[in-house]
Amino acid sequence: MSASDKPSKKPKNMKATWQEARSLMWTHRKKLSFGFVLMVVNRLSGFVLPAGSKYLIDTVLGEGKMDMLVPLALAVGGATVVGAITNFSLSQIVSVTAQSAIMDMRRRVQAHVTRLPISYFDSTKTGVLISRIMTDAEGIRNLVGTGIVQLVGGIFTAIIALGALFYINWQLTAITLALLLMFGVGMAMAFKRLRPLFRERGEINSQVTGRLSETLSGIRIVKAYGVEEREQGIFAKGVDELFQNVKKSITGVAAISTFAGLIIGGVGILMIIVGGNAIAGGTMTLGDFVLYIFLIGLLAAPIIQMASIGTQISEAFAGLDRIRELMSLTTEDDEDEDKDALGAVQGKIELKDVHFEYDKDVPVLKGVSLTADAGTTTALVGSSGSGKSTLVSLVMAFNRPDSGQLYIDGKELSSIKLQDYRSHLGVVLQENFLFDGTVEDNIRFARPNADRSEVERVSKLAHCHDFILEFPEGYDSIVGERGVKLSGGQRQRVAIARAILANPKILILDEATSSLDSESESLIQAGFAELRQGRTTFVIAHRLSTIRSADQILVLEGGEIVENGSHAELIAKAGRYKQLHDQQYAWEENLFVNPGEDYLPPSEVS
Repeated sequence: MSASDKPSKKPKNMKATWQEARSLMWTHRKKLSFGFVLMVVNRLSGFVLPAGSKYLIDTVLGEGKMDMLVPLALAVGGATVVGAITNFSLSQIVSVTAQSAIMDMRRRVQAHVTRLPISYFDSTKTGVLISRIMTDAEGIRNLVGTGIVQLVGGIFTAIIALGALFYINWQLTAITLALLLMFGVGMAMAFKRLRPLFRERGEINSQVTGRLSETLSGIRIVKAYGVEEREQGIFAKGVDELFQNVKKSITGVAAISTFAGLIIGGVGILMIIVGGNAIAGGTMTLGDFVLYIFLIGLLAAPIIQMASIGTQISEAFAGLDRIRELMSLTTEDDEDEDKDALGAVQGKIELKDVHFEYDKDVPVLKGVSLTADAGTTTALVGSSGSGKSTLVSLVMAFNRPDSGQLYIDGKELSSIKLQDYRSHLGVVLQENFLFDGTVEDNIRFARPNADRSEVERVSKLAHCHDFILEFPEGYDSIVGERGVKLSGGQRQRVAIARAILANPKILILDEATSSLDSESESLIQAGFAELRQGRTTFVIAHRLSTIRSADQILVLEGGEIVENGSHAELIAKAGRYKQLHDQQYAWEENLFVNPGEDYLPPSEVS
C-alpha cells in the first residue's frame, strides 16, 4: 500500500479505550492526585485578586477604611506568590509524570510489538509501527499530564466563578449560563466530528512515515533506477493528504475558538446592558460590577482553554485507541503460556505431510515430509519459488503449517515454548542484517558476554579476522546502518561468525555463501564443516558444489519434494538434481567461454 492510500477504517471500541485511559491515570494516581491538590490551591489563589478589587472599591475607598489598604495589598501579593509557586510545582510534577507515562507506554508497546508473530511484520510497514510506538504514545501526556489537570482545573474554576456570578446577579448569570450550555453542545458536536479526523491523521502519518522509511532504506535502488522523481511524487501525495486532514482539523478547532469568542462577546454585551442597568438601579455596587467582570474573565478563560485542551485530549484518545488495537494482538508469549518447556535438545527435525500457503488457495508447500536426524546436514535445492525458503521458515517457526506436523526431538513444535526452541537456532541468511554498531558487537549479538578471544576465534573460522584487522579501529569499527560500510561478502562473513559464536543446535544457512568469491567460499567451507559438527543443519544453496557433503539433498519443485538422496545417489538417478547440476556447470562454463550469450543461471531455470 502506498503512502497515499486511504487508511483502512477500523471499528473503534470506546469502552475499551476509556478503560485503558482510566488504567493509565490510575497507575499514576499519586502524582496526579498531588497535582490536583496543587491545581485547587492555584485556582483558589486566582480568586483573591477579583475579591480584593471589590473590597478595595466598596470598602477601602467607598467607606474610607484606608488602614486596610496595606493588608489588602499583602493578601493579594501573597496569593500571587502562592499561585506562582503552585503553578511552577504543578508544571514540574505533572509534566514529569506525563513523560514518565510516555516512556512506560513506549516500552510496553515496543516489548509487545517485538513479540508479535513474523506474519504480522510481513503485512505491516515499519513506519506504521514506529508511529505507534513514538507518535501515538506522545499523545498520552494529555491524559496523565497537563492536559487532564488543566481540563479539570478549568471546570473547577468555571464552577466557582459561576457560583459567585449567580450570587452577585442571578438574572444576568442565568442568561450567561444558557449561552454557555449552547457552547457546550456545540463543543460536543465538534469533538464528535474531530475525533475521526485525529484518528485518520495518525493512520495517514504512519503510512507516509512507512513509505519514507522504505525510500531512505532503499535509496541505492531508488538512485540506481533513477526513480527519485517518482518517490518524490508518492511522498508529496502522502503529505498532501496529511495536509488536507490537518487543514480540516485546524478549521474545526478554529470554529470552536470562534464560537467561544462569540459566546464570550455575547456575555460581554449582556453584562454591559444588564450590569449597567443594575448599577443605575442600585441592585449592584461598583465593586460588584468590577468583581463580576473579573469573574467573567475567570469563567471565559477556562472555557476557551477547555476547547483547546479538549481537542488535545480527543487526539490523545485517538492515539490511545490505535495503541489499544495494537496491544490487543496476540503475541508469541501469549501463545506460549500453556505450552511445555523444551528441555535438552538433540536436534532431530521431522516434518510430516506439511501444507502451507501465504494466500488462500495458493499452496506453497504440498504435503512435505522429511526427517533430519540430529547432527546431520540437509540441503535444499530447486528452482526459484519451489518452496525452499518457506520450508526453512517453518523450521525456524516464523510461520506455522496450515496442516501437518513439525517435530523437534519427537515433540510437536506447536506444543512447546517458542522461546526455548529459538534459543537453539543459528541463522545465516542471503541478505544478512547488521546493526549500526561495532563489528565485535554484531558478532556477539547472540552472546553479548563473549570475550574478545572467542570473537576472534569464530572470526578466523569465518575468514573475516584479516579484513577486520585492516579497519582503522579493528573490531571496534562501526559498520553503519544495516552494515552499509562493509561489502556484501564482508557482511556475510560477519554474519557467519555471529552464527558460529551463537553455538546453535540447529543451524540454518540460506544462501550463506552467495556473496562470496570462489576463493573465500572454499575457505569458509572448511569453517562450515567444523560448524556443522554435532548440529542439525539446513542449507539452501544454488551453488551445488557447496552441498556435495550434505547427508541428504532434497530437491523441491512446486512445493513438493521430488527427489531425495546424497549427491552421488541423485547424480546416479539422472533426474531433476542432475539436470540442475548439469545446467549449472554449463552456465558457469558459458560465462567464461561465451560471455556474450544470454544464458540463465540455474536458480532461474524452471
